[in-house]
Amino acid sequence: MRRKLGLGALALLVALSFGPLAAAEKGRKVFVSVDMEGIAGVVTSDQLGPPGFEYERFRAFMTNETLAAIEGARAAGATEFVVADSHGNGESLLVEKFGKDTQIVRSWPRPLAMMQGLDGSFDAVLFVGYHASTVNPEGVRAHTLSSATLADVKLNGVSMSEAGLSAAVAGAFNVPVVLVTGDEAIVKEARAMLGDVEGAAVKTPYGFHSARTLTPEAACDLIREKARRGVERAKSIRPFKVSEPVTLEVRFKNYRPAEVLAYLPIVERIDAHAIRYKAKDIFEVMKFLEFVTRYEPGLAP
Repeated sequence: MRRKLGLGALALLVALSFGPLAAAEKGRKVFVSVDMEGIAGVVTSDQLGPPGFEYERFRAFMTNETLAAIEGARAAGATEFVVADSHGNGESLLVEKFGKDTQIVRSWPRPLAMMQGLDGSFDAVLFVGYHASTVNPEGVRAHTLSSATLADVKLNGVSMSEAGLSAAVAGAFNVPVVLVTGDEAIVKEARAMLGDVEGAAVKTPYGFHSARTLTPEAACDLIREKARRGVERAKSIRPFKVSEPVTLEVRFKNYRPAEVLAYLPIVERIDAHAIRYKAKDIFEVMKFLEFVTRYEPGLAP
């Protein structure tokens, strides 16, 4: 004799039968932070800024890799996106290429730097076009925040890449980083710090200014697939968190920044080139780093 299903059991059966579809219908919110040094084909300043003869073309390649990441996330059920244009002047992405489901954060300064626009409502974070840290001898255009002025940035005694700093912000909101794209050096470095996140290595570094690279089309194919897998796995990936309070150490390539910043009572000079700042949390750290790297006496509206 067959028993009739109650409403609760029926609802459970429907949920089990159509779980992935239900998740896709509900939608996921994804944050994408985009840099340029880790984009396929990028090796020198010729690609990285307005004076470079290849910059306009590589703006399009950077945009296409970002769109590929969004397409992959969308295939995994994401329906809302915020993209932080986080390279150079913060105005590299071709904004007209993005859909109506996407908003874009542009220009500087901004309190959360490469992660401005993120909050606790997001389900996953994607890093596109990222590069290795300034202490990594292997990465293409490897640096942390400023290749011209900074020799090291540490949180709680650990040298950080921009991926590490950005992931710490995401972790403070309890949001996991699920994808890192760039050269092999940053994929390896990020996975060692963040755990089993998806990695899309679009080029093999030969030196600071040389690499063997995928074509733009092949890079987009790889990123699209890795983004889909990352967003699908988001609930199983642990957010990256740093212990609080947070001790920040910044080492400069020249002595004068350390000397002058030590005039501030909140800053300790630990040697000729380095300072220490003790912050309540990662949000204070990011604001301090934005001040250190962005402030100019002649700033005007």
